[in-house]
Amino acid sequence: MSEPTQLPLVLDEPRGRRKPPPHLADLTLAERVARAEELGLPGFRAKQLSTHYFGRLVDDPEQMTDLPAAQRAELVTGLLPPLMTPVRTLEADRGTTRKTLWRLFDGALVESVLMRYPDRATMCVSSQAGCGMACPFCATGQGGLQRNMSTGEIVEQVVAGARSLARGEVPGGPARVSNVVFMGMGEPLANYRAVIGAVRRLTDPAPEGLGMSARGVTVSTVGLVPRMRQLADEGIPVTLALSLHAPDDELRNELVPINTRFSVAETVEAAWHYADVTRRRVSIEYAMMRGINDQGWRADLLADVLRSYGDWGWVHVNLIPLNPTPGSRWTASDPADEREFVRRLEARGIPTTVRDTRGREIDGACGQLAAAE
Repeated sequence: MSEPTQLPLVLDEPRGRRKPPPHLADLTLAERVARAEELGLPGFRAKQLSTHYFGRLVDDPEQMTDLPAAQRAELVTGLLPPLMTPVRTLEADRGTTRKTLWRLFDGALVESVLMRYPDRATMCVSSQAGCGMACPFCATGQGGLQRNMSTGEIVEQVVAGARSLARGEVPGGPARVSNVVFMGMGEPLANYRAVIGAVRRLTDPAPEGLGMSARGVTVSTVGLVPRMRQLADEGIPVTLALSLHAPDDELRNELVPINTRFSVAETVEAAWHYADVTRRRVSIEYAMMRGINDQGWRADLLADVLRSYGDWGWVHVNLIPLNPTPGSRWTASDPADEREFVRRLEARGIPTTVRDTRGREIDGACGQLAAAE
């Protein structure tokens, strides 16, 4: 089996990509009012439209009966242009895990995953079409970066999932989206402005946004240190998840190429700084790869690196059994090695869990999203 070609690290989206049409979800409530007035319509109509979109999760203009029929089409066209079209939805776990492939306005393809559990419903969303971080064990990273997604495109993935839950299309009866994880395609902090806009829309009270708790939102990063520090100052208490995957620079340079810009020490310090400023526990994501990063001594080294900032509960390690991708030499760790890794971390006082790998059989699990038709 041939090894995938090492792609270059890409931090800026390719030039010349067209932008999606402006959408209500891209705008604050005040900006929506201004947009309605630009269209020659009363500003209060923007609030009504916001209530339909975020509050009632309506997508059929005919159901927006409080809007005058003569202006309805113009309002919907001007503030709710279609952003994405579903290509297909695959289901696993008896219908409680649903992966949807979306085609964006310019033909780019992205994926989102809805996972329903007994006590919560989580949307895993994409923030870029493709990814420029070039991690060789990740299917998305091996596809390269096509473009950044807009705030509206990111939010629309969550709203689509919220509609499915509200309409009882997912087994278990009607429900709400309780959690959003930015762990789909792309490096969220490389599309910082749009991602922060999406987080604000998700957490703003209705009808300005979806009214979610910021504590239910997790933003993942491979370690863009300046953006991690910027996120600490945003005043939004989301959970930060750092995809570390190795505690030493030699290995992490190979597994996570951004490490050649920001070392393990710099990256973990930025994660600690986030916890220190926000008082929110940081999650360290660690994909377990057989014979690569799962040795006992690396568990000890990881504990040393994390404990060097104190044991005041600032960090939690989330081990991820590696999900296979085509052409990769990496496979999941032996269960005995995984258990020993957990034992060593816990013996050093590091809270550790092993992630549930839902959606693996539909290529919907961590690192498997490739958006192929």
